[in-house]
Amino acid sequence: MIETTLPISAELKELGIKQSNAGCSTGQKFFASCDEIQSSSPVDGLHIGSVQGATREDYDRVMTTAMAAFKEWRLVPAPKRGEIVRQFGDALREHKDALGKLVSYEMGKSLQEGLGEVQEMIDICDFAVGLSRQLYGLTMHSERPGHRMYEQYHPLGVVGIISAFNFPVAVWSWNAALAWVCGDVCVWKPSEKAPLCSIACQNIWNKVAEANKLPEGISCIINGDYKVGEYLSHDKNVPLVSATGSTRMGRIVGAAVAQRLGKSLLELGGNNAIIITPNADLKLTIIGAVFGAVGTAGQRCTSTRRLIIHESIYDTVVEKLKAAYAQLKIGSPLDASKHVGPLIDKDAVATYEKAITQVKEQGGNMIVEGGALSGAGYESGCYVRPCIAEVNNNMEIVQAETFAPILYVMKYSTLDQAIEMQNGVDQGLSSAIMTHNLKEAEQFLGHAGSDCGIANVNIGTSGAEIGGAFGGEKDTGGGRESGSDSWKIYMRRQTNTINYSDDLPLAQGIQFDL
Repeated sequence: MIETTLPISAELKELGIKQSNAGCSTGQKFFASCDEIQSSSPVDGLHIGSVQGATREDYDRVMTTAMAAFKEWRLVPAPKRGEIVRQFGDALREHKDALGKLVSYEMGKSLQEGLGEVQEMIDICDFAVGLSRQLYGLTMHSERPGHRMYEQYHPLGVVGIISAFNFPVAVWSWNAALAWVCGDVCVWKPSEKAPLCSIACQNIWNKVAEANKLPEGISCIINGDYKVGEYLSHDKNVPLVSATGSTRMGRIVGAAVAQRLGKSLLELGGNNAIIITPNADLKLTIIGAVFGAVGTAGQRCTSTRRLIIHESIYDTVVEKLKAAYAQLKIGSPLDASKHVGPLIDKDAVATYEKAITQVKEQGGNMIVEGGALSGAGYESGCYVRPCIAEVNNNMEIVQAETFAPILYVMKYSTLDQAIEMQNGVDQGLSSAIMTHNLKEAEQFLGHAGSDCGIANVNIGTSGAEIGGAFGGEKDTGGGRESGSDSWKIYMRRQTNTINYSDDLPLAQGIQFDL
């Protein structure tokens, strides 16, 4: 039984979470036979529950079930698959409050962000339902008389999904909802740092699947350590692996999948910058910069890491930032009055502290001091102060991505220089410019502008809408998830030619008469 002293005990009961949970599922059935993964909240340090990990034998059993389910699921008409996804979206609406609170408590993001993450799941289901009637191909005119040509898309098969702790449910749904309407089945390896969220999602799916008498294996989870990721990456029965996480992890997954000529969709690190020009609305700018830097305690791939500020307004912007940071309230994300919650665990705190040390060693100047917090309200040991450092863009620590609320500020003199600084990192996920000058905005968005997958004008770097494809370039991996035409990666394209004439014309006029 779940401890009734937990602040989310009622929500855990609603979501079917127990004190100890089997962490491997082919759909309606859970099983496991390996060591337990413990889940403790970074909010207060309390133990929430445990999830049993999977063995290689468990993995093989899941894959066998998933491949069998694919043979049935691919034959269901796409609009009918969309109807199932619609029902799943409605089930998420029913459990939004409970699941959002679990996300907040297990991962540490604010309750509003947790609820927002579940809303993203609902939104992508709505998007996928419409998409289920729009999996269009292309018809072409043939150069040969009496022939017709067209392209069509077919399901791939089993899609492997590896997700990170910072969005423990939304990123899975971005992939799963689209993959399902495309006719694929999904095998999900969740983060070990937020395993209970995956159990909750699977429980919600199971009710929809059972009500519609669907075969087991359309939605599967396999909780475990990095070995599960290795199984997926090397498995030739998994034509696509979608992996979200660090660039280091992405290199490993990408290389393994490429070795067997599979497809990978990689959503990796970000080192996102906002360029602030003299033509910026500073009130709007400060709001976007602060939220981007401290939202989710700086643990978003789209978090704002760097502010590139024109020298003429640099001092003004810095003073406004200092004033804004002085107003930040740090504490339990379940408390709506708090702006900043905890980091995911104590290892993340150690990484944060090491980064601050490196900033100072490499010549940076701390404008707003950071540090770990302790005492009443911070018993978990995962709370830190958001900080600001004046740096040089070429400093080694600035070139890296630190998953923590550390904001770097620097000066520029010309927009060409600012764009070069923005692009002068290995990562290429999200970027923004704050300006009311049309020429500056268009230069930033032009061919010689931002090299990121996301480029915004007068909004920050953090977050994205379901309708646009999400992803980045360079060390961010080049993948695209969610909206637009990103569904195409979950399908295989086929070109078809039909000869309805009485002749068989050969290429280049070759004659071969019998």
